[in-house]
Amino acid sequence: MILKKYKPKIIAISGTVGKTSTKEAIAVVLSGFFNVRKSEKSYNSQWGVPLTIIDAQSGWDSPVLWALNIVKGLKLIFLKNHYPEWLILELGVGKPQDMSNVLSWVKPNIAVMTALSKMPVHVEYFKGPEEILKEKALLLTKLGESDTAILNEDDPLVFDLKQKVKGKTITYGFVEGANLRASNYKMTLEGIIFKIDYKGVIVPIKLNGCLGKQNVYSTLAALAVGGALGLNFVEMAESLSKYNSPAGRVKLLEGIKKTWIIDDTYNSSPVAQVAAMEILNELAEYAKTSTDKPARRIAVLGDMLELGKYTIDEHRKVGKTVAEGADLFFAVGPRMKFATEEARACGMSEKKIFEFSTSDEAKIVLQEKIKEGDLVLVKGSQGMRMEKVVEEVMAHPEDIEKLLVRQEKEWLNR
Repeated sequence: MILKKYKPKIIAISGTVGKTSTKEAIAVVLSGFFNVRKSEKSYNSQWGVPLTIIDAQSGWDSPVLWALNIVKGLKLIFLKNHYPEWLILELGVGKPQDMSNVLSWVKPNIAVMTALSKMPVHVEYFKGPEEILKEKALLLTKLGESDTAILNEDDPLVFDLKQKVKGKTITYGFVEGANLRASNYKMTLEGIIFKIDYKGVIVPIKLNGCLGKQNVYSTLAALAVGGALGLNFVEMAESLSKYNSPAGRVKLLEGIKKTWIIDDTYNSSPVAQVAAMEILNELAEYAKTSTDKPARRIAVLGDMLELGKYTIDEHRKVGKTVAEGADLFFAVGPRMKFATEEARACGMSEKKIFEFSTSDEAKIVLQEKIKEGDLVLVKGSQGMRMEKVVEEVMAHPEDIEKLLVRQEKEWLNR
């Protein structure tokens, strides 16, 4: 009823990784031109999307707070209010019919598909990976001829969906042929720099405090949305100086003992785990060339949840990746035991592997083991609470509420 009354334009974002970072980048780009509202945190479910539309917060376990949210929504319906021109909505899929249910009442004008991994999170609730990818692809099939799809051309699974789009498409990526193309990518301890080319317009981009190509893709998607709306690329690039990747999503933090922490503790999945290890190695290479002192690469990894029958195989793949790209392996949770088994089978020394049941156990030993110059990657599924590890070894715990995920009272009480 709120959407019918105020008729905001809607940008919907889906994919198996990168949704929240992309949402944040789009909001930064568009806020300089329009009155926008974005999904808070990761409000991407059948509960989270309505909360964004109402501009309300989760009531958690409080019936009173949920009742107040309903009252707030009713005021929007029956009273005259100022409402945003654009809504930037993150649409997640946790179980069958999630996407189709939301799309029965949310009608996007622009749809962004970030990436589609062959082994997505939440797969245990579906018959297989193909079913969850099919559910996410519904977003593109619902677009009309006047709507626009923004597609990651570097991802074959996403690019193959182009044929399902009735309206216009803008593709982005590093590959030649992408409508919006990135090049000259470089990562440092200060952030990332690269150039973009859109129809012959070349603009340099610098993102402070961001790591990895994932943030390049988020930025490209945001600029592609702006391109679809005819915005100026130089002005959009200037807006991106304010962009900062969300807490817990590949954030570089200072650690104790003059170490660096790659905080990727918001969540985990097979494809995101591989990407995080690539960043760890890329940053280690940069540290080596800039200081002439090799940095130890420490991988602190918690279980990847909701993988169902694929749990063992996917954790074994993680173990192989860690054996090839880390100096120390801190494994947290019962599922990560499959990863440590594989790491040993791949030749990783027993002295370099440490196993724990919980993040609380792991954080104490990590604090004792790290040395000056170490690069520490911390990652795991939400339920593993790996942000507790980061809290133990971060150099500025006084900034914990600003820097780490899940610092709300409701989470801290769990």
